[in-house]
Amino acid sequence: MRKLAGSDQMTRWWGLACVPALLMVLTVAGCSDTNPMIKLRRAGAVIQQDDEREKIERVVLSKSASAAQLEQQLNDLAEVPRVLELDLSGTQVTDAHLKLLGNHDELETLDLSGTAVTSDGLPDLAKLTSLRKLTLSNTRVTDDGLAKHIPGFPALKTLELSRSRKPTRDVVVDEEEGVLETIFSGIKLGIDLAGGANLILEVDEKLRKQQGKELTPDVMSQMATAINKRANPGGNKELTVRPLGTNRIEVIIPKADPQVVEQTKRMMTRLGSLELAILANSRDAKFESLVRKAQELPDDQSQVITLVGEAGEQKSQLEGEWLPIDPNGEVDGSYNVLIESRPNLQGVEVDHVLVAYGSDTQRVKGEHLYRVYQTNDDNGRLAVGFTLNIGGGNRFADLTGSNEPDKSEGFYRRLAIILDGKVFSAPTLESRISNSGIIRGDFTRQEINELIGVLEAGALEVPLNPEPISELTISPTLGGDVQKKGIMAISIASIAVVVFMIGYYRFSGIVAVVCLVLNLLLVMGTMIFIEATFTLPGLAGLVLTIGMAVDANVLIFERIREEQRRGGVVRMAIQNGFSRAFTTIVDANVTTLLVAVVLYMIGTDQVRGFAVTLFIGIVMSMFTALFVGRLLFDIWERRKSRQQLKMNSLPGIAGREFNFIGWRRVASVVSLVVIIGGMVSLWSRGENNFDIDFRGGRAVSFELLKTPQGTTTEQIRQKLLDVPDAKQLSNSLSLEELTAIEEEEVASSAAGGRRFRLRTTTTNDDKGEAQQDDVNKAIQEWIADAFSGNEFELATMTVKPGQVVQIADPVEADYAEGHEVVVSFADANQTEVRRENVQAYVAEALAGPGGDPNQAELEFKISADGVDPAAATSMKWMVRFKKSVAKSKVDGALAGMVTTLDGQPRFDEMTSFDSAVANEMQQSAVLAMIFSLVAIVAYIWFRFQRIDFGLAAVVALVHDVLVVLGGVALAGHAASTMGMDGGMLQLQDFKINLPMVAAFLTIVGYSLNDTIVVFDRIREVRGKNPSLTPEMVNLSLNQTLSRTLLTSITTLIVVVILYFGGGDGIHGFAYCLVLGVVVGTYSSIFVASPALLWMMDPNSGFNRLAGSLSGAPKSSASQRTAPQA
Repeated sequence: MRKLAGSDQMTRWWGLACVPALLMVLTVAGCSDTNPMIKLRRAGAVIQQDDEREKIERVVLSKSASAAQLEQQLNDLAEVPRVLELDLSGTQVTDAHLKLLGNHDELETLDLSGTAVTSDGLPDLAKLTSLRKLTLSNTRVTDDGLAKHIPGFPALKTLELSRSRKPTRDVVVDEEEGVLETIFSGIKLGIDLAGGANLILEVDEKLRKQQGKELTPDVMSQMATAINKRANPGGNKELTVRPLGTNRIEVIIPKADPQVVEQTKRMMTRLGSLELAILANSRDAKFESLVRKAQELPDDQSQVITLVGEAGEQKSQLEGEWLPIDPNGEVDGSYNVLIESRPNLQGVEVDHVLVAYGSDTQRVKGEHLYRVYQTNDDNGRLAVGFTLNIGGGNRFADLTGSNEPDKSEGFYRRLAIILDGKVFSAPTLESRISNSGIIRGDFTRQEINELIGVLEAGALEVPLNPEPISELTISPTLGGDVQKKGIMAISIASIAVVVFMIGYYRFSGIVAVVCLVLNLLLVMGTMIFIEATFTLPGLAGLVLTIGMAVDANVLIFERIREEQRRGGVVRMAIQNGFSRAFTTIVDANVTTLLVAVVLYMIGTDQVRGFAVTLFIGIVMSMFTALFVGRLLFDIWERRKSRQQLKMNSLPGIAGREFNFIGWRRVASVVSLVVIIGGMVSLWSRGENNFDIDFRGGRAVSFELLKTPQGTTTEQIRQKLLDVPDAKQLSNSLSLEELTAIEEEEVASSAAGGRRFRLRTTTTNDDKGEAQQDDVNKAIQEWIADAFSGNEFELATMTVKPGQVVQIADPVEADYAEGHEVVVSFADANQTEVRRENVQAYVAEALAGPGGDPNQAELEFKISADGVDPAAATSMKWMVRFKKSVAKSKVDGALAGMVTTLDGQPRFDEMTSFDSAVANEMQQSAVLAMIFSLVAIVAYIWFRFQRIDFGLAAVVALVHDVLVVLGGVALAGHAASTMGMDGGMLQLQDFKINLPMVAAFLTIVGYSLNDTIVVFDRIREVRGKNPSLTPEMVNLSLNQTLSRTLLTSITTLIVVVILYFGGGDGIHGFAYCLVLGVVVGTYSSIFVASPALLWMMDPNSGFNRLAGSLSGAPKSSASQRTAPQA
């Protein structure tokens, strides 16, 4: 019978262990080369997904792939379901490859421009039953082939032949690009690990209300689509654009340097609206009423609105409007047009012209455009030509036909071409025009390109503020450094925990290590499977998971130790240890899961990354400890009869009884003194406690390669303040020195390389003199001026173009007789520059001020000047220009790059927060703390059936948060005023920000974990006794002391490693965790348990107050219970 029972038990645990085993299969599937999505991305493909519709929106295959590689990629793509759009433009695809597309029944858009496809491949394309748009520009498909096969396409609506699509830039993935991408190749990295920018754009509410525009979810979705087209017209960039709230749009630009982000912001925020109307004049009788009403308008009104329609069914219609004349436009007062000087939206007097709008059937807008292109006007100057679609052509014909000239009197009426709410040009109408026209102006080629790009992308429904209300930009170089430090922290923490667990628990430690490794694999596999973004706080969450995953094992092992002390055999000790620890483990971890959920709800992308990692890590740690651990113990026990499971003991703990409750008054005094001291420090620092995401402002990090020996951080700060005219930028300036850069970087730079982070706060009132889009440039010039002397050397960009020569061996016909040049983009630290950033630098320089870099990218190609031309990073790059780009233009672009980039301070990090966003962040943080505490009290009340347990736990949690808050303030005070910045303790002027709030909430979860273990033992010891005595509490604390100390030791090892080795990005976060682990251990013993004892004492002041408030007798307090579940 015993054997049978044991067999049944083994079967049960084997079955339970299948759950994580199945997850392991998912892990292997996610990480291995059998996953087609990962294989495609590694091959250079760009994949854009729509998670809501569970479809692949767009796939762009690499143009550098050979025919055989392309065949393999298409075979892999055949395993990816629900692809909507496929871009094969510029690849080596042939008719044979088209046979591999047969599985994609849902494919709607296919681009084959610039390929070797012929008419023979069209029958295979006709099998794509959902194909609606097909691009065949610059292919070998003949007119006869089209006439023969196109009628057989069942769903085709659009066929593009003459206009070639903008080819997508080559995407090259380096197999050794960053440590995390090599190890965790299937995980999407956040910008804080990969570099890039996170921007939050906000609707300009003042302009929106003036224009009478409504904000709806559909409008915000259309805005996001238009912005995506502008910033990513080729669809080759892994850009994320999504509505955020009711009036904001979040844009995530991965792997972009700070210098690249500025031009992207300009492209995204331009309104891009076009409208054609008539300029009112004082001669025509039909404008007489409009002119009179317009001239009577006050300065703060610009629109003339009339009522049209039958009585009772009238509606408002815009009859005319005073619009400002664009400074670069061509509008004069000829032919009796009305021009007046009126204040614009900023209150500045500028020339306005009166525009008359026709009926609704005569309104011609950007939505009616069919084509926009570059052309020349009658004088040979550059202009923008446009062609309208059929509906727009009819409207334009109606508008111009009703305003034809009176040629007998020599009088001509004038057309108003309105761009972004300004009149750009006003050509005379010589006859009725049906479907085309040109926009004249004093355009440069770059301005032409930008205007074409914006008009093609479509207008924004409502205007956006030109400056993001929140911006986080981190260079890819800094992101790579963070990756290395994160991997190092994970490695060291893992090794330390493995050594400690095996050394202390012996075989049980080996079981814990197996569970830990499996836990990490499951976490990574799950993140790959759900395609979660891995952020810097998420990396910290993974490191923290290592420490917390051990906690469940320690609980089980200590329970097994207790069973063995009572004389139980190994088998029963294992069984009872797991069964009795099960409830405690679940209770302790559910509260941490609640915290993770709250963090995900209120956090930014970075904090959400931490919440996701923490949540998955806690769930997987419970699976591995309870199921896999039990399975390993059963196998070990049955292979050979075991008499004892040997474990070491903490010296000085085993067999001793400590009177913890006897020290409660002393502990209360100590806690009170520490809290009061911390709160005084917190109060004395005021707003200086808060980082810019809670206060508003900007932060940049820069590097000084050379400083005079003995220079302190305060002296560096004073150098910044001594710069003339620095006052408007140096509001509440703070400066902190960051930890040393990588040793190999220091070795190649001047002695004394030091990195600093500068913070300067702003408010809404600070934006008057300098426009927000000039602030970054002003800060750059400020730092450059402060360290322009010989004593200091600032890390700057270096741009050194070589000699421009004619291409000797062109691979493509477009580059024959073109030019090439080698450009060195090394900065003062000789760090390599990423391919996509070089591409952006050259494109922006070639486009020029106001130009369209996306259009300029068509005119050149780049390759690394070294052993591997396809390398993702290099210090030297070969740039080849097409023959259509004159040498003079190449020289001008190179000179522009030198002027723009050479000698400019290199910022590894740029962050900005509007004060309104900062206030919202504060509110979110407070709400997160409140919701967490309420959820925790409710859960503990439910589980322990007494509210006393929940309230006692909250007392300990509030104690922990206050102590850590005070510790942050004291560290900042010590670093900023007492000269203790850096040093052995690595103290800094820590600022409270959203990641630090995440640390506070993690402390809440961790401390509660400890407290619940103690409370669970108190409940067990108390049994059915109605009262709680000091002896019961002391016994419970002593029985759980080993577990409490061991868990704290393992977690403390991890967070200390994270603090000293995790890098600057999580330094403050890790500091809070170090304090939190120590304080949480202390409070579970000396705060939570005495508080519970006091609350459950029927004669305590707490119960007397509760009794008096409820009108119940004193003893009733001890009988308060929660409603039964």
